[in-house]
Amino acid sequence: MAHYIPPLNFGMVGDDLYRSGQPNELNFPFLEKLQLKKIIFLAPDEPSPQFQNFVEDQDIELIHLGMDTHQNPWNPISEEIVISALKIILNPDNYPLHIMCNLGRHRTGTVVGCLRKLQRWNLTSIFEEYRRFAGSKVRLLNEQFIELFDTDLVSTDLVSNGV
Repeated sequence: MAHYIPPLNFGMVGDDLYRSGQPNELNFPFLEKLQLKKIIFLAPDEPSPQFQNFVEDQDIELIHLGMDTHQNPWNPISEEIVISALKIILNPDNYPLHIMCNLGRHRTGTVVGCLRKLQRWNLTSIFEEYRRFAGSKVRLLNEQFIELFDTDLVSTDLVSNGV
């Protein structure tokens, strides 16, 4: 009997929209069951060779929107990367879709937090979700980024498509 082990910090964001940290080989059978079309990878470094092979074998499009490596890693993800990720997330043709970074905490949490802001969640609920995945490693700069994110930078006609 096969074992299905989700990646670190795995969670459902919405119908056919998932989040997590970078998976390892133990997580591949679980990810196969999701029948992913695309993965947004937000980490600054390259994904592991095993993960790259898995993505190729499964015919999943890997979109690498890593942070600028010249930035301080403690700084929030750039606005450009968040907007690029949200445009992909808001297009239902990209589903089933998975958002991930190394540990599924900060970069992924910031993008999901900005998505929640577009969905008109209240800030308390957005921060509660961010903190649930960040654990004891909450970064106030990420919460500030989410709070100050200008939702007018993203076309809201896509938000009404049920995402």
